[in-house]
Amino acid sequence: MINKIKEALEKVGAVEALSVAGEKTSPVSETRSANEGRGPRKAVNPSYSRTRTLQVDPRWLRRNRIVSLSKNDPIRDQMRILHTQVLNRMQEIGARTLMVASANPGEGKTLTSINLAISLSQKLDQTVLLVDADLRKPTVHQYLGFPVDAGLSEYLLGQADIPDLLVNPGIEKLVVLPGGTPLPNSSELLGAPAMEALLSEMRDRYEDRVVVIDTASLLTCADPLVMSRFVDAVLLVVECERTSARDLEKAMELLKDSKIVGTVFNKAKE
Repeated sequence: MINKIKEALEKVGAVEALSVAGEKTSPVSETRSANEGRGPRKAVNPSYSRTRTLQVDPRWLRRNRIVSLSKNDPIRDQMRILHTQVLNRMQEIGARTLMVASANPGEGKTLTSINLAISLSQKLDQTVLLVDADLRKPTVHQYLGFPVDAGLSEYLLGQADIPDLLVNPGIEKLVVLPGGTPLPNSSELLGAPAMEALLSEMRDRYEDRVVVIDTASLLTCADPLVMSRFVDAVLLVVECERTSARDLEKAMELLKDSKIVGTVFNKAKE
């Protein structure tokens, strides 16, 4: 199955896979870091004076396969490889906002978004904002184990301000903007000028920030397609034995005008 997926990627001229996250590691290409040879950077010490701060339960995270904080989980090392490669490619194109996408639901997109964001936040010189933009079915807060009364939906509806919605889940240098109330008309809101302005502000406010955005799946609604116009780069998640080559081709065609920094093979066995 994985060979068929790779053939589909080659057919549409996709970039090579960055990493294989799952049961077995595949070789990954070495990319020179954009910071190599520049000397150490200073540590970032963010302040959460207004951001709501919680303490998530590590046991809850492990049960929900949030492994980027687990010292003995082999997938943590895979995520570190992935975040290094993603950062290298984002730096090459000057990208600071990354949309994580998949063809269909249930292919590991949200878990990849969360684990990648946590892994990125552990770097010395940067902070991370994780945005749940899957407004039809927002679940980032459920995976992390904290309650939400309002989120991005309420902001786009003019019912809340962003500073009142941000959450630090007790993980240093990580802030989450939850999705809020599920919305059936989310494509209209996500494609509106307010969303474009918000992403631009998120990108430019802090030089040390990377923005990771979880979205709905590409083949179920227009949400990620309209969002792709406003982000710097896209990471595509593919679940081996589940994502068909045909669906992958369709997804890649939808993203033909986007800067795809890589494809993650989730649950690969070879």
